[in-house]
Amino acid sequence: MQIGVIADTHSMMCPEALEALEGSNLILHAGDVGRDEVLEALEAIAPLVAIRGNIDKTGRAAKLPDVQDLEFQGHSFYLLHDVKTLDIDPQGRYRVVIAGHSHKPGNEWVGDVLYFNPGGAGPRRFTLPITVGRLQVNEDGVIGEIIELPV
Repeated sequence: MQIGVIADTHSMMCPEALEALEGSNLILHAGDVGRDEVLEALEAIAPLVAIRGNIDKTGRAAKLPDVQDLEFQGHSFYLLHDVKTLDIDPQGRYRVVIAGHSHKPGNEWVGDVLYFNPGGAGPRRFTLPITVGRLQVNEDGVIGEIIELPV
């Protein structure tokens, strides 16, 4: 199963991000969606699970949950916007913790948990790259990949 992961679009859905997410079986948006058009563009590619970020105060994004507890191919995933607000110990409970907010891409195993941040796919912040992520998930495990967009 291929899961596309995106965050921090801030109302901007660049064509390069959509292209990078093509072929995903599912897309996860880790918050700071912005306008409804972002959700619509992602839903046109694959089924979408999204959460609310700190800027999501209007439209469909305002009604999204703060976190999502998910399972794919026998692995548990925890989706939240800011990893600094993680108030549980994921070790032994979750295989993957996905968060955005910082705009800094991350793909790091800590113990048995993959901490995955797809980075920011919206307007450039400081000198950070514009990125999305991809997770390959099967019964045997999860492999994360950060994709830098040529924008």
